[in-house]
Amino acid sequence: MAMPLRGIGQTTLSDSLQAVIDHGGRTEEEKLPLLNQLGEIYRINKNYKAAEALASQSAAIALGRRDYTYAAKAYTLLVNIRISAKEFGSLKPVSDSALALAKQANDPLAMAYGYYSQVLLFKMLDNGEDVVRYCNQALKELEKAEDPYLAAKVYYQLYVVYSDWNNEARVNNYARKATENALRTKDYNLLSNCYMALSVAHDYNYNSARGSRSPDSILFYLKKAEMLYHQYPGQVAGFTYAITCINLASSYLKYYPETDRAAEAKGIQYATKASEVLKGVPNCQEVVGSSLGILSEYASRAGNRDQAGNYLLEAYEVMKTQDPPYYYTMINVVQALSYFYAQKGDYRKALEYQEEVTEYNNKNFNHKQALNAQKLEIQYETEKHTNEMRILREREKSRRLQNYLYGSIALAAVLGLLFMIRAYRYKIRYAAQREKQLQLERQESELQIKLEKEEQARLKVEQQLLETQQQQLKKEVMANVLQLEHKNQTLLNIKDKLAGGDPVNMQKILKEEMVLDSDFEHAKLQIQQVHPDFFYLVSERAQRKLTLLDLKLCAYLYLKMDTRQIAQLMHIEAKSVRMSRYRIKQKLGLEKDDDLNAFLQRIT
Repeated sequence: MAMPLRGIGQTTLSDSLQAVIDHGGRTEEEKLPLLNQLGEIYRINKNYKAAEALASQSAAIALGRRDYTYAAKAYTLLVNIRISAKEFGSLKPVSDSALALAKQANDPLAMAYGYYSQVLLFKMLDNGEDVVRYCNQALKELEKAEDPYLAAKVYYQLYVVYSDWNNEARVNNYARKATENALRTKDYNLLSNCYMALSVAHDYNYNSARGSRSPDSILFYLKKAEMLYHQYPGQVAGFTYAITCINLASSYLKYYPETDRAAEAKGIQYATKASEVLKGVPNCQEVVGSSLGILSEYASRAGNRDQAGNYLLEAYEVMKTQDPPYYYTMINVVQALSYFYAQKGDYRKALEYQEEVTEYNNKNFNHKQALNAQKLEIQYETEKHTNEMRILREREKSRRLQNYLYGSIALAAVLGLLFMIRAYRYKIRYAAQREKQLQLERQESELQIKLEKEEQARLKVEQQLLETQQQQLKKEVMANVLQLEHKNQTLLNIKDKLAGGDPVNMQKILKEEMVLDSDFEHAKLQIQQVHPDFFYLVSERAQRKLTLLDLKLCAYLYLKMDTRQIAQLMHIEAKSVRMSRYRIKQKLGLEKDDDLNAFLQRIT
């Protein structure tokens, strides 16, 4: 069964789109999607010149508006047009431009189209691995910006790759996903192709089941594709419809026995439709030739060899109108003619067609060689570009690593400097804190010393106070002893007088005692204030020659008592007091004119 192909819209659709584009009221922004849609229609219709003109116009408008998303779409369309036209010379720069514009757009949808342009490039180079890689990248971008139309195309390309790799599970998966996304669009031509992909997936299932399944599922999806052509007139390409009819005719020819006349009638009907719908349409000779070849097989199975030969000759003439012809179909037709004439016994004709088979095989080989040379050149440019990009990436990576290294060194230097500054500040702060601590300790020590000194001073003052108190007590004791001695002497005098029978004037004695007590109270106060070293100093001055009575007399004199008071206190004559004073001056080493009273006042 022939592989499903994408076709163009019918004339009514392209004409209506052109009319809308040519309408004066349309802005450039509104024209962009219409130009791309019409360019795709012309591409499928194999009117490559018109298709490229529209795609170029769309790209120019988008670039002028700095709309890099539509520019990426237009360049992706240009890639597809040049692949279809087999113009591979400038294909690589166009595909690179599509990806570069997509990156400049900074839009996930633009990136999806940019990756799809790479899908088309690597599909032309028969590089299935890169096709799958870029398809997956495109689908990843479409997760961010939904576009079921492009998603259906991407899944369709994955279906084609895995069909070439005979991966039944992936063929079923991607054909189903392509159809699911196509159903969300209004592109019924795309949906028709996706239905044909599902029919191929069920063909895989039928073959893997070794005929245990019914081929009805294959026909089911082919008939759904056929119905779209009638349901949506002008929206499904005649080319797509013709391919659907050829696939239906091939299925009836392949899966139903020769005895099934209903299947045979259906097969002939669909092959005839395919031939009729493309009659007179340029660049579709291989499809018309395929439909005539199927009709020839049906005629041959029915035993009508002349009719089978006529179909083959018609296909041969149709194929020759294309320059260059589609060699694969042409070789099959010429080979069938050689076999046909050989069966008829016309070996000369059979040989002539066989020679043409050889000639077309050589031309096909040369054509493939030329195409392969172009592909190899593109592949070389692609690999060269890839290597250059890899080298640039490695250099960029090396530069980044170098920058990271320099940055790390700079960062380490900055961190080191900051650490040093921080350490220096910490050292200064620590020194300041240490100095403050030492100052506090010094102040504390000084305070402690001060407190100790104050404590010592306090203790000294207390000691002095105690000594003063002791001395004061001594003075009081001394004064009290002197007073007590006077009282005792007075009492003894009174006793002696009473014992001798002498009259005692008690009133006079009491009066005198009261005067003496008053004087003595004053003397006592004076004695309490005497320097504690008075007797020591006096005694030392006299070289310890003074008697106790001399010291007593010095005390009375220091207390500023006159001779009479001293005489009364000591119960001696005033003359004796004067003599004692003279004797004490001598012992003290005083001159005759020196005043004893003044000396005693000065000695303390």
